[in-house]
Amino acid sequence: MVKTTDTHEIIKRAENLRNKIEFHNHRYYVLDDPLISDAEYDKLMQELLDIEQQYPESITIDSPTQRVGGKPSEEFKNIIHNPPMLSLTNCFNEGEFLEFDAKVRKALGDEKYHYLAEPKFDGLAVELNYQNGALISGSTRGDGIIGEDVTPNIKTIRKIPLNLYATALEGIDVPDMLAVRGEVVMKKKDFAELNDRRLKDGDQVFANPRNAAAGSLRQLDPKITASRPLSMFVYAPGNIENVVNYQSDFLEYCMKLGLPVGAFNRKCSDAAAALEYYKEMMNSRHDLPFDVDGIVVKIDSFGQQRELGSQAKAPRWAIAFKFPPVQETTKLLDIIVQVGRTGALTPVAILQTVKVGGVEVSRATLHNQDEIDRKDLRIGDYVLVQRAGDVIPEIVKSFPERRIGEETIFRMPDTCPSCGTVTVRGQDEVVLRCPNPRCPGKLVERLSHFASRRAMDIEGLGEKLAQQLVEKKIIEDVADLYKIPLNKWKLLEGFAEKSGSNIFSAIEKSKSTTLKRFLFALGIRHVGEQTAGEIARYFGSIQKTMDAGIDDLLKIQGIGSEAANAIVNFFSDKGNRILINGLLSAGVIPIQKLNDDFGLAGKTFVLTGSLSTMTRDEAKNELEKRGGKVSNSISKKTSMVIAGENPGSKIEKAKNAGVRIISEKEFIELLNNK
Repeated sequence: MVKTTDTHEIIKRAENLRNKIEFHNHRYYVLDDPLISDAEYDKLMQELLDIEQQYPESITIDSPTQRVGGKPSEEFKNIIHNPPMLSLTNCFNEGEFLEFDAKVRKALGDEKYHYLAEPKFDGLAVELNYQNGALISGSTRGDGIIGEDVTPNIKTIRKIPLNLYATALEGIDVPDMLAVRGEVVMKKKDFAELNDRRLKDGDQVFANPRNAAAGSLRQLDPKITASRPLSMFVYAPGNIENVVNYQSDFLEYCMKLGLPVGAFNRKCSDAAAALEYYKEMMNSRHDLPFDVDGIVVKIDSFGQQRELGSQAKAPRWAIAFKFPPVQETTKLLDIIVQVGRTGALTPVAILQTVKVGGVEVSRATLHNQDEIDRKDLRIGDYVLVQRAGDVIPEIVKSFPERRIGEETIFRMPDTCPSCGTVTVRGQDEVVLRCPNPRCPGKLVERLSHFASRRAMDIEGLGEKLAQQLVEKKIIEDVADLYKIPLNKWKLLEGFAEKSGSNIFSAIEKSKSTTLKRFLFALGIRHVGEQTAGEIARYFGSIQKTMDAGIDDLLKIQGIGSEAANAIVNFFSDKGNRILINGLLSAGVIPIQKLNDDFGLAGKTFVLTGSLSTMTRDEAKNELEKRGGKVSNSISKKTSMVIAGENPGSKIEKAKNAGVRIISEKEFIELLNNK
């Protein structure tokens, strides 16, 4: 809300906001190089909307609230959109969404209505025009009325059919004229690989998959676009013959024509069902292969859409319900150096605390000096921070334009910050390491990793407790953890009678574990969870694993020469053998199969969708305890797919491959019977 009553000051503020927003529109839409996060942009736009709503005299014909998006680039030919490609009104909480629903209900009176909810893909909006089945043009949204003709680039996207007669299902009539609208996007995996290549080539990285998609599609040279891994999803009609009456039918019709359509759309009977869909999508957004920044809720009936009509900027029959932002701008206050369990020295950014996706972030990983140099990060810079899922936040880019001359360049130290030992750099490595086997910093990280949920799963033993155990010299290696008596736990800082007993019990419980967890817990270089599982299945015991040679290890799927050498070197080290023998002597029993009678041993399972009775990690653990293997993708080796709520595209792949699909209820019964 606007608080001042000075009209002159208000009009001046509105002008200032318009200038700022127009500047950032140009950076975003024309240059594909934003200087602020989406959340910052939304705040500027919302403030201007509030001013113009309360003081209509402040509105100008060139206000960004009066048009859609930014101006098209002058480097492309123009294409006129008829009807215009309107943007959507945004809402950011349940109350605002229910206000939208109340307006719809009031406008439609006694008419029954329902919604179609869709993911809001975070990419570049485009329109495709087909004539007699052939793709004749493709354009960006531009300012909503005039877009940029990017037809040669659009044709390089393999998911987009060039001729509908070649892709339509048998018996489906192809219309003489068809215009469809959708979003050009880039998969998260493809985006990461693209940025890796750009870093190696010394090119500027893209801030996120959306900007990568926009920058790739708006190339003057279609060959560059063709080299970028772009996809597209159709979500709305432009001009379409009267073959369907509902949005849901339109999407189904597009699928039958061979046009790419998203797999997560859902009919919602009312606002409550749409809110439930929002919550489900927000919880699963990080499992999707593409970035989504919210959901779009539309009246399903085209007739009711026409009845509700549109405002100058957006339709009254649809709304974008946005998720909390996962990118934010903040300040880089300092860079400290941490010592990892393998001795790797990692620079960590200390940030001015900022909420990213609803989570307070004050630190971000920087990996190594080379990355700091490539991203041109300096202490004191304003930076763009992002997080995805539960991973450690990372800095995407700095904003050199905002420097004031007081920023400082960072250089990695020559000695270990934990023990003072001179650091070393291995051949063909960019990482500095502490070679001291007794380094306290390394021990803290090794202990934290050893106790982590996917390793030995010792509940209550986190980094703070590990730090206390090392600083007070209660342990000198990980095996000492199993030698601490109950009465000593109760004397530690922050531990009472009950909490001391809990940590003691958790350590005792961890003695019975799988060989896979044990191998992962040891923290061997290049041995993650999956590799640990492959090793465990191949050798079956810790002793056979310790005695294995390089040739033996190279026979295992997924293990190359680098990993094989690292594993052999780890088990050849005298100190590591003493540690393992100490753990075994303390009663730790790593077994490949906790029970041979389950009947699931050797089978490969794929999990998809949300499970209501357990987490994915818990389901994975239950299968592995029974000798099963969990994979992320469908293949010839897949034995069964376990489908929870809102399963993804893996279901169709499983059906096409003839793989058995079971529900969560059947999965629970299978576990109980096995």
